[in-house]
Amino acid sequence: MPLKIYAIILAVLFANTVYSRTGYSDSTVSIQAANNFQLSDKVIIKLQGKYSGLEGEIDKRTQKLLNRMQKQERRLQKLVQSKDSMAAKQLFSTAETKYQAFQNKLKQPVTKVIPRPLQEYIPGLDSLRTSLNFLQKQGSGIGTALNNDQLSSLDKLKDLDNQLQQVQGRMQQAGEIKDFIRQREQELGDRLKQYGLDNKLLGFNKEIYYYQQQLAEYKNILDNQEKLEKTVLSMVRKVPAFETFMQKNSYLGMLFPMPDNYGTPQALNGLQTRASVANLISQRMGTGTNQEQYLQQQVQSADASLSQLKDKAIKTGSSSDMEMPRFTPNTQKTKRFLQRIEYGVNLQSQKSTFILPATTDVAATIGYRFSDAATAGVGISYKVGWGSSLNHIALSNEGVGFRSYADLKMKGSIWITGGCEYNYMQTFAKWSDVADVNRWQKSALLGIEKKYKIGKKSSNMQLLYDFLWKTQIPNAQPFRFRIGYTF
Repeated sequence: MPLKIYAIILAVLFANTVYSRTGYSDSTVSIQAANNFQLSDKVIIKLQGKYSGLEGEIDKRTQKLLNRMQKQERRLQKLVQSKDSMAAKQLFSTAETKYQAFQNKLKQPVTKVIPRPLQEYIPGLDSLRTSLNFLQKQGSGIGTALNNDQLSSLDKLKDLDNQLQQVQGRMQQAGEIKDFIRQREQELGDRLKQYGLDNKLLGFNKEIYYYQQQLAEYKNILDNQEKLEKTVLSMVRKVPAFETFMQKNSYLGMLFPMPDNYGTPQALNGLQTRASVANLISQRMGTGTNQEQYLQQQVQSADASLSQLKDKAIKTGSSSDMEMPRFTPNTQKTKRFLQRIEYGVNLQSQKSTFILPATTDVAATIGYRFSDAATAGVGISYKVGWGSSLNHIALSNEGVGFRSYADLKMKGSIWITGGCEYNYMQTFAKWSDVADVNRWQKSALLGIEKKYKIGKKSSNMQLLYDFLWKTQIPNAQPFRFRIGYTF
């Protein structure tokens, strides 16, 4: 018998042994797992890099929070000490030690067993970790039939699972730190009120509010399955045994375990039938109105119990009981740098004159949102000439420019906008013509802007006044009207 056939038989025997121990006995599934368990090394490396970077962000943000909280506590301690030294010692004596303990914990790797894994439960992360565990078990169960590349992939799967465990552990540590600081805020608020210093806790409120918003953003990243995660999940879902594995090994499955014989008639043994339940109600409550009232009371009681369970589940996932801000939040503060970048285009047209043709300024801008009410950026522009009339259309290069801008929200959709521009405002045939900086002219603009939505895109209209229009040769128009789009 050929060697290849021997190898296939051995792979099937090993796979059947594993499946028989775990409740699976489908030899076809085992062969499929042997052939398809291998995940692309490229996908594994990209996923590991993604979650390693996310772990670093969580650590950095949490460390920054702890440092800021320590500084605020020291500042408050000095204020309280000036009024009551004994109370200051009692109120702040253990806080420094607690903060230091959290910082030391962040420097250590997450332990193998994560305590209370459902305290910071993230469904997408649970699904991905369970999928990786399934792939590892399939690989280790048929290990003798694997080649070197498959064994190497199996090691990479273990590394990726360890990385996910680190991220999960960091999220749980972040949740514990958030809860501690919230408790400190409440404790300090009760005591500082006695000395009229409770208004000094606004910094606490800001820090914890923005921190919990940042954690919510991290959870959203971990829960949303992007292309790479979908690759893993689509692979394991092709194997019928994965559904049973998921029910038994996911965190949610361990919280609500299903019986081994679920879905079979044997699972119904011992349960009361509908007829027996109806007969029992009739014996206790009789028939008619009494029975209906009894059933209604039971339904209401069940609804109340389900509501309590729902609230408990929400609190377990830290989705409720959020810190309420005592200030106007800046929603941009917790966004990543690239998420705060805005791109835009705007147009400004000018009719023809005796000297100049009709022109249109086309500008591209890039800005940074400092807050919901302040944006600043830079841009470049190109002035295209259209000719003198519809009967004399002629495209020409009429100028280029650089610009800066700043937008400040005034009220509602009305903004104050302004900026400086540096423009080359002469006809040119080739780009080397614009190199003479002496021919460039300056503009200082200030005006109002109306921002509005067209579908999902943001649009704006600007009316600007150029304070340097008289210095330009030839003189430009003092007022400029522009329309634009941002995305």
